[in-house]
Amino acid sequence: MTGFGRAEITRGETTITVEIKSLNGKQFEVNLKLSPLLRPYEFDIRNQMQQALQRGTLDTTINIRQNGATRPVMVNTELAKFYYQSITTLANELKLPQDDMLNVLMKLPEVVTPATEQMSEQEWKTVQDVLKQALEELDTHRSNEGTMLESDLLLRIENIESYCTKVRELDPLRKDKIRQRLDQLLAEYVGKENVDANRMEQELIFYLEKLDISEELIRLENHCRYFKDILKEPEMAKGKKLGFVLQEVGREINTTGSKANDAAIQQWVVLMKDELEKAKEQVLNVL
Repeated sequence: MTGFGRAEITRGETTITVEIKSLNGKQFEVNLKLSPLLRPYEFDIRNQMQQALQRGTLDTTINIRQNGATRPVMVNTELAKFYYQSITTLANELKLPQDDMLNVLMKLPEVVTPATEQMSEQEWKTVQDVLKQALEELDTHRSNEGTMLESDLLLRIENIESYCTKVRELDPLRKDKIRQRLDQLLAEYVGKENVDANRMEQELIFYLEKLDISEELIRLENHCRYFKDILKEPEMAKGKKLGFVLQEVGREINTTGSKANDAAIQQWVVLMKDELEKAKEQVLNVL
């Protein structure tokens, strides 16, 4: 599910900022951009995020900025030389000016890093607090989207149920049409006087049983009711379960369409398939 969360805390001379952008995803995937001081804590950060969010593709940036008096820093001269050689070569090829090169180099990633590679316990706790705030804001956004998703999914399923009712109303008329068509064909090719009424009735019953869609409609209605029951369940992660139920809904719709052998019913089947596809797209956004 999509969403965005941001939090920032300033403690003393240190400002910690966390930004998290969430996109739809079936699994839990995190793209982390961390300040060098936080690299030893990457596993803990990932665990905290997974416990809070469960699923989704997440772009996360955690930045630590020193204000005013700063802690000692180190300059990675070897890396700066590498950057300098690459930039100089590119500038010469493109015939670009090379003014203020030092200022550019000092702003490049990893050239200037804190002299100490360890955070204090208090600083790490502050990072966890800021991350928690950003996750809570993101979760609020996702909850709001979830409410809209629930309403849309409920609408799709109720539309399918409504179309199913239309099919039930047309089913008796379909059987009458089949009977009339068979009578007409027999009268045309065999003659009414040559038709064995008892045998005709037996064959007709056998034929109608093969085309009967009552069981498919019952199962379809049951699947729709079950889908709505799942939506009401308090558990958080239900997207996969809803997806499985929609597969069963689709199976019954397809079987109904293939057995109906009636143009009017096929029109309602097409509408049911359209609602089903919309529901499937939305379920991909559910945890």
